[in-house]
Amino acid sequence: MYHFFLPPDAIGCIMATKGNSGDNRTRSSVTIFIVIGLCCFFYLLGAWQRSGFGKGDSIALEITKTGADCNIVPNLNFETHHSGDAGIVDQSKSKIKKFKPCSAKYTDYTPCHDQKRAMTFPRNDMIYRERHCPPQEQKLKCLIPAPKGYVTPFSWPKSRDYVPFANAPYKALTVEKAIQNWIQYEGNVFRFPGGGTQFPQGADAYIDQLASVIPIANGTVRTALDTGCGVASWGAYLWKRNVVTMSFAPRDNHEAQVQFALERGVPAIVGVLGSIKLPYPSKAFDMAHCSRCLIPWGSNDGKYMMEVDRVLRPGGFWVLSGPPINWKNNYKSWQREKEDLEEEQRKIEDVAKLLCWEKISENGETAIWQKTLNPESCRGSEDAPGVAYCSQDPDDVWYKKMETCVTPATSNADVEYKPYPERLNAIPPRIASGSVPGVSEDKYMEDNRQWKKHLSAYKKINRLIDSGRYRNIMDMNAGFGGFAAALDSPKLWVMNVVPTLAENTLGVIYERGLIGIYHDWCEAFSTYPRTYDLIHANGVFSLYKDKCDFEDILIEMDRILRPEGAVILRDEVDVLMNVKSLAGAMRWDTKLMDHEDGPLIPEKILVAVKQYWVVGSNSTSTR
Repeated sequence: MYHFFLPPDAIGCIMATKGNSGDNRTRSSVTIFIVIGLCCFFYLLGAWQRSGFGKGDSIALEITKTGADCNIVPNLNFETHHSGDAGIVDQSKSKIKKFKPCSAKYTDYTPCHDQKRAMTFPRNDMIYRERHCPPQEQKLKCLIPAPKGYVTPFSWPKSRDYVPFANAPYKALTVEKAIQNWIQYEGNVFRFPGGGTQFPQGADAYIDQLASVIPIANGTVRTALDTGCGVASWGAYLWKRNVVTMSFAPRDNHEAQVQFALERGVPAIVGVLGSIKLPYPSKAFDMAHCSRCLIPWGSNDGKYMMEVDRVLRPGGFWVLSGPPINWKNNYKSWQREKEDLEEEQRKIEDVAKLLCWEKISENGETAIWQKTLNPESCRGSEDAPGVAYCSQDPDDVWYKKMETCVTPATSNADVEYKPYPERLNAIPPRIASGSVPGVSEDKYMEDNRQWKKHLSAYKKINRLIDSGRYRNIMDMNAGFGGFAAALDSPKLWVMNVVPTLAENTLGVIYERGLIGIYHDWCEAFSTYPRTYDLIHANGVFSLYKDKCDFEDILIEMDRILRPEGAVILRDEVDVLMNVKSLAGAMRWDTKLMDHEDGPLIPEKILVAVKQYWVVGSNSTSTR
């Protein structure tokens, strides 16, 4: 039964027909016809709305009742209140139980880099420091707590120099690296003077030295890789020069070095050069760097240098600072035998020559090589003696063994990339050459337009997105990097994750001057807890439907998300309703929103804010 309410003037017209003279009969008949037509129209509209056509319409209509502006979320608070300055579940059949907090001992738990599990693996080739994830039956089904006293990190750029002590309460590096100016403990904060093992006087002066040889200032160098990064001061100080650095270091006796980097607001992951290929595509970086990183570059027939060569763009630069460079003057201070150092440098020089890297500078303890634009021109032919070429796809790297072979140059090896920021919105070489199946230049440009539209909608939902409130941002299914490109700002950076189940587009992302990584979301990410301020996920749960449990993905998202951090999920409404029911059991405040094109679109947006709670607290706080 449907009830319709007509406006009073329409009712008056109908009643008036009873008393009007014949002169008004024609007008009254027309009025009755119009009213009956309107009644029929509203009847059909009501029936259509209840028919189920357009998934989620009834849900969306409930949401939009909250106010005139359907994109404003009235009951979610995205502000921080704890500042440093001060599997698919059918909810109709199952009742979601609350996820309990994990024990305090798991406060800094990294599932795939667990120290106890690591010690059960071989030490050769640093295998024990690589990813070793727990099997399904050993995965934690609880929520990782924040340490007592945890506060929101300082805003950038203050965060580069200061980290609240309570967030990463580890003082070992303040003693071990005291004379190298890595980190100092001052009251309730750590201070980072910007020093490093090879640049105790500060990263700025060191970068100035590099910039006298490498064209850092003009946008030619945009993406950098720092191997064995320490607390990532090199990447932290490159940021103001418009260079974004992917830093990595193992979780080892240098306790919390990557955690400190991320607390500072610098891109970093837990990782190592070992037996497995790096989780980056070929030709990704404009510059690679090692500052006394302790990687044995000359050993294993140059395997590690060959892996750097795979990810280094033609024309890119490799910086090696520290032993064995300038060994003749330093072997005594390094307490190393000069014969060993001489042999080590000879091996490095030989491998560099094999890779067609030209040494363009050696100054003090720092040497710089440049990879030739077309390496094949220096080797003469594919049959050059002593060169073993890799036969595998250079972008197929997830859990693939590192090989002692040279990545062959492709047909577009000598492409010169546009300087940044022009590079961000230009057609990437992989798109222009047709290397990405089924993706034309027009399709790529349309994707960019769509993400600008999506971001505009997000900013109406959460007006703090580009305010500086969120520094470390993750896109769990980045596609071509459209979300990160639309969001581009010196206040933030985006870790663009390309799932191993998705189309391989990470090379395109790097060609835009953005950074990212391959990952399988059925496993934990290579980072510490509480390292991202905002997580965005487009279609992730549809992608992993029937592949792994939704709750495992959500628990991992909760682990890496900071207290009072935000989440934006975009997916089909049926999927998001299942996700919403699980998220509600995880101390997240959630709200389901319409697609920006209206309630009739089956794709919806789920926004969430993680509540603040710490070790030992039985309740959450959002005061």
